[in-house]
Amino acid sequence: MIIFSANNRKKLFTESEYGAKISVEKAGVDMEIGVSSSCFYPALIEESFEAVGRSGAKTAEIFFNSACELESEYLKKLCRIREYYGIQVRSIHPFTSAFEPFMFFSNYERRTNDSIDFYKRYFAAANMLGAQLVVLHGGKSRKRYSPELYAENYLNLHNAARKEGVFIAHENVNNCLCSDPHYMKKVADLVGNDFKAVLDIKQCRRTNQNEFEFINLLGGKIAQVHLSDGTAEHDCLAPGAGKYDFGKLFKALKAHGYDKTAVIELYRDNFKEENNIKESLKYLQNIIGNNA
Repeated sequence: MIIFSANNRKKLFTESEYGAKISVEKAGVDMEIGVSSSCFYPALIEESFEAVGRSGAKTAEIFFNSACELESEYLKKLCRIREYYGIQVRSIHPFTSAFEPFMFFSNYERRTNDSIDFYKRYFAAANMLGAQLVVLHGGKSRKRYSPELYAENYLNLHNAARKEGVFIAHENVNNCLCSDPHYMKKVADLVGNDFKAVLDIKQCRRTNQNEFEFINLLGGKIAQVHLSDGTAEHDCLAPGAGKYDFGKLFKALKAHGYDKTAVIELYRDNFKEENNIKESLKYLQNIIGNNA
């Protein structure tokens, strides 16, 4: 087996050179490890999802990159790929995330209503693909909303999603208000039992937030996890390439009853070739004690 260098992404090391890296304790966690199609961007969405299938992943997050991909023609292609590889699509990710502060967290009600109407296309796509979650980045940290006002704006989108049978899942994204787990916890308490969170490990690194504090505060609300490895020099690497203790993470999630999915979510320059994702998937499956 080969894994990747933390200091030089193009160089590969053999197990004998980096053997300690893959000698991991099994965490014994009932969790399915999958792959996000975002790993293969900027390949077309159907090509990215095919690559997810070839990796052997049985659960996935689909990252949409264009409005036309929400149309029936493209969704049918994705459904055929899903069925061919036997993949469960747990969550979808909008390509409009960067605009969400402007769309949903402003004082312009007409634009908010129009934006909710547009997001109904994501809700319909999620339903067609069998996904339960639509990922949200949310409002930016430079605009200081009180948790009460934030929750009020959030609920407009949340309620529209629930009417369509899906959930909004709020991610802890760098430079966004809910990157702070204490802030997200306040919003979650105001929204109620239906609030769902996405824990992204690389975003914790970027914001200097502690993922274990996030789990302790929001463990019962976490509905999806974005996985990546890292070192002091690199905040996003393929699992197996860095020094991150995934076993500790999985045990912390298990302690809070988490038994859902976790997906590898990287950028294309974080790994050398498609097969590296397959290796990372096996690496993580080995840690949770599931070598399926």
